Amino acid sequence: MNEKTQLLDEPAISRAIKRISHEIIERNKGTDDLVLVGIKTRGMPLARRIQSAIKQIEGVTVSTGELDISLYRDDLSNIDEQEEAKVNQSNIDHNLNGKTVILIDDVLFTGRTVRAAMDAVMDIDRPKQIQLAVLIDRGHRELPIRADYVGKNIPTSLQEVIKVQLEETDELEQVSIYE
Repeated sequence: MNEKTQLLDEPAISRAIKRISHEIIERNKGTDDLVLVGIKTRGMPLARRIQSAIKQIEGVTVSTGELDISLYRDDLSNIDEQEEAKVNQSNIDHNLNGKTVILIDDVLFTGRTVRAAMDAVMDIDRPKQIQLAVLIDRGHRELPIRADYVGKNIPTSLQEVIKVQLEETDELEQVSIYE
């Protein structure tokens, strides 16, 4: 794979996080009953950044959790992959019942990850509402899912790959497109 272009650098990612945070507060008329749930792996650092931005804006620390959707994937093809998925765990220590859960992920593509995340959340508890925040929406949905909050819409071809790199997971801060 060859890097075609860098789409977002560190300041652009930071601006997108701040904008998403403001939109979350505005749409939900504050922060009451919000829980930010990051989808492993890069959704959790994004959730923490949004939590930090909301605290700067509102002075309130919104609860966060981490969701591992491995067991809920519909593309696990063999027993070894299923057994490996069982090792991973979610970390949501908050009651989600009656709350507004905001699922957070790095890239929205086919919608299958989000569908798996919604299934996982519903198995944990019964939230009042589930919303979706993503850093990048690249299109090509296979399921009728759309993000409520988007850092940047990037139309792509199916041959292209969007790679999000975050300091917390990759020691680099950028979003690039590869061919």
